[in-house]
Amino acid sequence: MAKEMIEHAEHEARKIGVPMVVSVVDEGGNFIACHRMDDALLVSVDIAQNKAWTSVALKMPTEKLAEAGAPGAELYGINTTNSGRVVLFGGGIPLFSDNKVVGAVGVSGGSVKEDIQVAQAAVKAFEKMATQVKA
Repeated sequence: MAKEMIEHAEHEARKIGVPMVVSVVDEGGNFIACHRMDDALLVSVDIAQNKAWTSVALKMPTEKLAEAGAPGAELYGINTTNSGRVVLFGGGIPLFSDNKVVGAVGVSGGSVKEDIQVAQAAVKAFEKMATQVKA
């Protein structure tokens, strides 16, 4: 499933013309798969993996942390916890099955908007596969 999710995400990244890194983790934040497209930024490898980890660890999309983690907000400084692994900007999305977090995807390489768009393509692929498995 992780490979197929990555394929769908990379297809979306090619559509918008931005090389990306796509990472998938399990429900414990453990590495399952990661792929760096040709020409994707090297820094995006760690960022994608940390977006996926953050998303599964907090059971929420990373984009929701931007406001809560801003200076003066209630979670200001959360990005300094967990050895700096917490990412405060979009591109990490948890994967749900039966209302339970079963993993997450993290994408990095473009703007926040582009990262979210590509991550959503992976989530959509996951949801389609999960529905087929249940049927």
